[in-house]
Amino acid sequence: MKKLIVVRHCTATGQECDAPLTAVGQQQAKTLANFLITEQLPIEKIISSPFARAVHSIAPYASQVQLPIQEDDRLAERILSGVPMDNWLQMLEQTFTEIDVAFPGGESTRQATERVQSLIHNIVQHQEQEVTLLVTHGNLFTLILKIFDNSIGFSTWKSLSNPDVYEITIEHGTANIHRLWGIHCETNECNYR
Repeated sequence: MKKLIVVRHCTATGQECDAPLTAVGQQQAKTLANFLITEQLPIEKIISSPFARAVHSIAPYASQVQLPIQEDDRLAERILSGVPMDNWLQMLEQTFTEIDVAFPGGESTRQATERVQSLIHNIVQHQEQEVTLLVTHGNLFTLILKIFDNSIGFSTWKSLSNPDVYEITIEHGTANIHRLWGIHCETNECNYR
């Protein structure tokens, strides 16, 4: 049996790769660490997007449990477009049904899925660790879930919070997806599921 704990990063100041966490995001990262420790998940390895907001989201937990954070470009956020788009939300929704659509300077859903799927395959098939924690971004987070459940799509992405935590248990070729925890963005209260 393999288990993936997939974490969406905490609230950040922007979308740039070096955008830091906000003050709220820094507090969320501490709350996230406390949750992961309280749940006593037997996490053996942490792999994170190299973006600052992802690494900083898991750093308090990694420090407390004394696990290194391995950065992997395959967990970096998917770039929808290389140019600003006023209707980006509609365009994002379109990419969940038209998986080969790629906007100028962007990555299609298929390309992003294949990128992260190579990492997932490596973890599930080749790594010794039973429980691996992955830290990524909302769009790629949703595509990771979709690898295991094709019914997941745009509405799942819209329902995610910063941060958010899902558990994927893989046994005998079958995956079970379970949302462990999220934070209500409006109230900043913990929401245990």
